[in-house]
Amino acid sequence: MTALDGVDGADGGFIELDGVEKVFDVRKKTGFMKRERRQVRAVDSISFRVGRGEMVGYIGPNGAGKSTTIKMLTGILTPSAGRLRVAGIDPSRERTRLAHRIGVVFGQRTTLWWDLPLVDSYRLMHRMYRIPDARYRENLGRLVELLDLGDLLDVPVRQLSLGQRMRGDIAAALLHDPEVLYLDEPTIGLDVVSKSKVREFLRELNTERGTTVLLTTHDLQDIEQLCKRVMVIDHGSLMYDGPLAGLHEAGESERTLVVDLERELPPIDAPAPARVVRVDGPRQWLAFPAAQSAAPLVARIAAEYPLVDLSVREPDIEAVIAKMYAEQAERAIS
Repeated sequence: MTALDGVDGADGGFIELDGVEKVFDVRKKTGFMKRERRQVRAVDSISFRVGRGEMVGYIGPNGAGKSTTIKMLTGILTPSAGRLRVAGIDPSRERTRLAHRIGVVFGQRTTLWWDLPLVDSYRLMHRMYRIPDARYRENLGRLVELLDLGDLLDVPVRQLSLGQRMRGDIAAALLHDPEVLYLDEPTIGLDVVSKSKVREFLRELNTERGTTVLLTTHDLQDIEQLCKRVMVIDHGSLMYDGPLAGLHEAGESERTLVVDLERELPPIDAPAPARVVRVDGPRQWLAFPAAQSAAPLVARIAAEYPLVDLSVREPDIEAVIAKMYAEQAERAIS
């Protein structure tokens, strides 16, 4: 018996991929009554392990292969090659069995019934997953409170805003106590307060219940606040697997500190490696390595300059990945 045949794997992997590939046949019209057939490799020989109870960021630009990977992990798609297990189960062969152990939130694709009140969707899931009545009531009450859904339960799903529906979908994915939760852009459309609530809820879920979470997002603050580990996929290949700080270092990414002063002044004398990159009247922009804390720089500016306000802008993850990919391509050529 191999590691992939065990419940969690001999090496502790709860989610396990070994050389997984997914190739799609695409037909493109090339002329009158003519079509050209070609293959698109959406996922290219990916291997990784996620341990039970880990919360991992799985990021990359649009079209990188993230959603295809998640769909294979849920059994929606079957791998073209390689081996894949979730809790010892082959998703494509035992999709129904696996469904009771996973929860999924697919971005802007809802699992809720569009024309029914939110609470009716939850009642249907209660029956579908055969959740014991007491457990259903306990879970629903907790989720409604933590995700602030009390005033939305009787509202038809089609009338909910994107942010409200996202919170509703997260609750729906957790009613049956899944061991694994796949999240695609869970804070999209949420305001600052709602984002904070969702992040805190996910943190508690992972800590208190040991739920394994695989999170895809374009919001680096989601990753920074929730995940100790991040994996980067681009062009179907796994480019990076490690801590977020290491990603910033690999991509040489920078944060931007936007400083509003009481009056127009010469460029701020910032300690290296921070530097002023733009000045517009009393507002100045300073760039500094994303892997470093902003606190020392902020403290120095606040102590030495007439400060009115400041904010930190996160690096564009797609720009970080593009730079990593370009550097990787250059190394391959050389």
